[in-house]
Amino acid sequence: MNFFSRTVAERTSAGQRQSIQENSYTAHVYSRANDGVAGVIVTDEEYPVRVVYSLLNKILEEFTTKVTKDQWETKARESRASGKQVLVDYPSLNDYIIKYQDPKQADTIMRVQQELDETKIILHKTIESVLERGEKLDSLVDKSAALSQSSKTFYKTAKKQNSCCVVM
Repeated sequence: MNFFSRTVAERTSAGQRQSIQENSYTAHVYSRANDGVAGVIVTDEEYPVRVVYSLLNKILEEFTTKVTKDQWETKARESRASGKQVLVDYPSLNDYIIKYQDPKQADTIMRVQQELDETKIILHKTIESVLERGEKLDSLVDKSAALSQSSKTFYKTAKKQNSCCVVM
């Protein structure tokens, strides 16, 4: 994984973003043009690309403000000289990894989209129940009209029946 990430980062031109598919994983790379810092995030195929690059932007921006260029360049020289990976201390990375496990919670746009989807479902259910009530009301109106017609018919029949006999 380290070799793959390092190779992908080195082969990405400054100022470029790219995603490379490898088996069931995707490596997303962003190499900043102004300071030579590159970030690689490896995700599964389903993780949203927009969220990945948003996270890469945040991490690289925060990294360059919290870690001086001398610090990370020194670690890079040590790593190349020893042939072993030398890490820069950046504890915020773990927080980001935990936060971005669920992209819908971490990304504002995805969270709003999820809320819109939930609202849409609720609205569809409400519209369906209103339509059902409308159908029930139509049925009641029809029954009321039929009852009214039956009542008029009964009244006319009763009037005819009673017209032959007059009570005094």
